[in-house]
This record gives sequence, structure tokens and C-alpha cells, in this order.
Amino acid sequence: MTDPLIKAIVDMDDNEAIKIVNKRIAANEDPMSILDCSKEALTTIGELFETGEFFLAELVMGGQIFKEIADIVSPLLKSEVAESKGRILIGTVQNDIHDLGKNIVVLMLEISGFDVLDIGVDQPAENFIKAIKEFDPQVIGLSGLLTVAFTSMQKIVAEIENAGLREGRKIMIGGSQMDDHVNKFVGTDAYGTDAMKAVELSSNWCKG
Repeated sequence: MTDPLIKAIVDMDDNEAIKIVNKRIAANEDPMSILDCSKEALTTIGELFETGEFFLAELVMGGQIFKEIADIVSPLLKSEVAESKGRILIGTVQNDIHDLGKNIVVLMLEISGFDVLDIGVDQPAENFIKAIKEFDPQVIGLSGLLTVAFTSMQKIVAEIENAGLREGRKIMIGGSQMDDHVNKFVGTDAYGTDAMKAVELSSNWCKG
């Protein structure tokens, strides 16, 4: 962990992390490299959480520091597009409160020129349906990390179909445990395990 920004984030040193970010921006460092360091720090925090060295408090704090950095860096990265590439609805499904991965996906989609509505974590089917009716997205992203999220995802997809809102839209699921089996079980169009896959899928689906 030689990069001082990564170390500051993993050490939960909010002030030092922001100081380093501002210094690097002033030195005309590529904003994407700053974001990459921040994402690497989040990955490290996630690994420490999985091994029991970090707890939920560290996960939350790490996410807050990342968001502060993203708020500073993202205006320097956002594509200068004449109009939106498409509308994406995203949320972490019911019975799951993880949002670090979702927040990275939201940021990368926004940077890529999409309008994104993030409805938050632990969201039941009715909240997704309400948002679909109001926001009219072309793509719906269901995020989840825990295995219990798979059943929630399946229920949300079924409720969207029952409400007559599936036609003309694509649904993707995201999370580190997603694979072809889960995608088939949930009944979605595709899955991704990282933010760039979400951008790739959304770009392909929203063409034309």
C-alpha cells in the first residue's frame, strides 16, 4: 500500500485523503487515476471486511470518503455530451444494505453521460415500480452483495413484469457474486461484477 491516497482512505483519514486529492488536482494529475486509487482503496477495505479485520463501520466510512472524493473528481471527468445517453434506474434490493459497489456504478454511468436515478439500499419491489413509472428508464439495475438478495431480485423482476413495465426495458443485476446461474434464476437480461460492465451493457442497450 505505497500510494499515500490509498493509505489515507484505508486508514480512514478523511482530511488527509481530501488534502491529497486536492493537491493532485492542482498538479494536473489525471482525475481518472485519482478515482482508480480511490476504487483500489475501497477494494482493500472490502477485503479487510471479508477477513474480519474491518467491520461495518469501516465499510460505511470508506464509502463516505469515496463519495467525498467522487464529488470533487467527477465534475472533471463527466463527458461533454449534448444530451443524455439514456436513463438508468438503480438500487440495492430489499434485505441488502451494501452500496459501495452501487455507488461506483452510479458514478461511472454518470461520467459516461447517462442520467441515473439511484433509489438507495434495501429497496422493495414497489419502490422500483414507483420509480419506473416516474423516471421511465430504459435500463434497470438491481444491486446486491448478499445471497439473500437473489430472491429479492427475482421478486422485483416478477413484480415489474406483473405491472406491465418490463417490455421495452432491459434489466441487469450487479454484485461480486453474480454469474450466469444467478442471472437465469432472477430472470434478468444480463449481469455484471464491476462498474465498467454496467456502462458497457447500458451503452449497448441505449444505442439508437
